[in-house]
Amino acid sequence: MTDSITAATPQSSPPAASIGIEISPNPVPIASVTIQERNKGGWWNKLLDKEEAKKQIVLSLPLILTNVCYYLIPVVSVMFAGHLGELELAAANLANSWATVTGFAFMVGLSGALETLCGQGFGAKLYRMLGIYLQASSIISFAVPIIISIIWWFTEPIFILLHQDPQISKYAALYIKFLIPGLFAYGFLHNILRFLQTQSVVMPLVFFSVIPLALHVLVAYGLVHWTTLGFRGAPLAASISIWISMLMLAMYVMCAKKFERTWEGFSFESFHYVLMDLKLALPSAAMVCLEYWAFEILVFLAGVMPNAKQITSLIAMCVNTEAIAYMITYGLSATASTRVSNELGAGNPGKAKKAMVVTLKLSVLLALLVDLALAVGHNLWAGLFSDSRAIIKLFAYMTPFLAISILADSVQGVLSGVARGCGWQHLAVYVNLGTFYLIGMTIAGVLGFKAKLYAKGLWLGLICGVCCQAGLLLLVMLRRKWIRLDLAHIA
Repeated sequence: MTDSITAATPQSSPPAASIGIEISPNPVPIASVTIQERNKGGWWNKLLDKEEAKKQIVLSLPLILTNVCYYLIPVVSVMFAGHLGELELAAANLANSWATVTGFAFMVGLSGALETLCGQGFGAKLYRMLGIYLQASSIISFAVPIIISIIWWFTEPIFILLHQDPQISKYAALYIKFLIPGLFAYGFLHNILRFLQTQSVVMPLVFFSVIPLALHVLVAYGLVHWTTLGFRGAPLAASISIWISMLMLAMYVMCAKKFERTWEGFSFESFHYVLMDLKLALPSAAMVCLEYWAFEILVFLAGVMPNAKQITSLIAMCVNTEAIAYMITYGLSATASTRVSNELGAGNPGKAKKAMVVTLKLSVLLALLVDLALAVGHNLWAGLFSDSRAIIKLFAYMTPFLAISILADSVQGVLSGVARGCGWQHLAVYVNLGTFYLIGMTIAGVLGFKAKLYAKGLWLGLICGVCCQAGLLLLVMLRRKWIRLDLAHIA
């Protein structure tokens, strides 16, 4: 039958090409093609765009590991200090929270300008400008820690003014003074990370983050247990390890040949772009800090509740757990920022939107895996922070609420990355301000103090804030027009 159809003459039937039909030399029944496509695609291809998902997984996995390793450096120091006693645990957690909200988060936020500038610049093939933008951002990252260090030096009277326990405040102030040297390196470190991330250079970052973390465990143990520094050795070890991390990355950028186009050495031209960077860096910093501050305010609220030492330690452990989970999300957030900014720089808004959708789906899947791990190993995880059975039991009680907040935070983290990639940091600032403070903190205060739910009430308020933030950010993404940033207009 097939042979007779193929052999038909033009007189008896017009050629297939003349009516726009292409006949396969080996026709396959339509039903069998449909079945094959379904079997080949499977549920995974229906859920995700395979090619885009592959790009993002290759990009995000190293970034996730890198961000977790760098974040764990100060957290490991808190763990070593916490095993010295309950007072040391509360003080180290309080100090680390204060350092995060007033310093570390701000430095991470300032580097967010490079996600816009370097990301879209790389997509537009303006390679030389990436090095200029990096230097401009580093100038800002050198000046800002000077101001922050002054605030850190007067931590004890500030804590007393905020009605924190005097003994905890004294030890926390001592702890944070030894973190000051690390603050300067922390800003440079994240600038270099953004510079590499926006060029999709991520695999070497795994090596440059795992090695300093491994060294940090040894340094922290040695300074805390083998020297007379004791409690002070924990934050000093963090400062040393952050400097090691930054210097390793800086040497890599200056020596690797792959950066010949994007790093041409130091240039005074970078001073001309400081103002441009600052116009994006300040909203980026505010965007990050408003979120971090909401989490850390919970620690301070816990400090004025009955049984302050126990509740402060519990809430601080929850915040640290949430933050570590967010570092995993931040890898996807950075991936979303990179893919979106690169595609917008290249003039492909459709591909940028598709990248966002794929990243959101990946973030939900990853958050569910983190929640599963937390549900199974919450006692083991809590034991790393404290030897107190009471605190470990309380942490188990908080685990279901922590799982909900991790899932919501994962979604908003990706949307925040998209906002940085598009240059919409100023809009995200308003969203964060309204959702975390007008909604989240208000509910947390009412449930925690008025309803006397204490730690549970504080965290329920936070969950409400994070869910509202994710919803509003998604609305912004759907309503805004996706276009390449006009850098000349910013300048």
